[in-house]
Amino acid sequence: MNAAAGLAKFQDAFVRALRASGSEAAPDGFASQPGFAVYRNTVMKGCIDALQANYPAVARLVGEEWFRAAAAIYVHETPPAEPTLLRYGTGFADFLARFEPAAELPYLHGVARLDRHWTEAHAAPDAGVVDATAVARLTPEALAQTVLHPHPAARWTWFADAPIYTIWSRNRADGTPAADLDWQPEGVLLVRPHDAVAWMALDAAGCAFLDACAAGGTLAEAAQAALRVQVDSDLARLMSTLLEAGAFRGMGGNRQSNE
Repeated sequence: MNAAAGLAKFQDAFVRALRASGSEAAPDGFASQPGFAVYRNTVMKGCIDALQANYPAVARLVGEEWFRAAAAIYVHETPPAEPTLLRYGTGFADFLARFEPAAELPYLHGVARLDRHWTEAHAAPDAGVVDATAVARLTPEALAQTVLHPHPAARWTWFADAPIYTIWSRNRADGTPAADLDWQPEGVLLVRPHDAVAWMALDAAGCAFLDACAAGGTLAEAAQAALRVQVDSDLARLMSTLLEAGAFRGMGGNRQSNE
């Protein structure tokens, strides 16, 4: 066995040992090595700390003790797949949706989705935004056939069953969450056209509009999608809001354009 193969075998065995839970015997004899338990606990703590940093609204809602206990289970089931922990926790919202102790908090996985959206928006590639004046100069015919490409940092979701955006935004901020809450459907758009992630409420029509744009539809098709879910939608105002927010990175005249 050459040196490279020997190193790879050792690394694989070491990872298997790290992933063994406290109730399991670490394979390959690592458990008997002095300090190994400390090392494994340090790795576990690092993963839990990363999840808590990536899901601050969830942690605030449930409290640190509950969150870290749930996070430990998630880490054991889904260890990191890459060296950096900035993006760790991709499936945490789905985990919470099926996590029995969270059954009494049916909104929790939705809040986790928005925490995840924030991380994705924060880590997305930088890109310029569409100039609203350029769009305004288009003729009605050209505008209808234009394709607007969502900004790489743009994330949006419509929640039909609960005020997830309000719950998330109150717990994402530093202020004390207000007690009053209207239980109604809500949508949200997160953007990062410049340095900081920003968010805003977005209605069902806006979410449908962006869904159509992301699928490569023309503005005429996106408008139709918006009107199907909200017949009284003010399309001109919606377009102005999205352009001002920096929701688009470029525009083209057909589905194939990527400029």
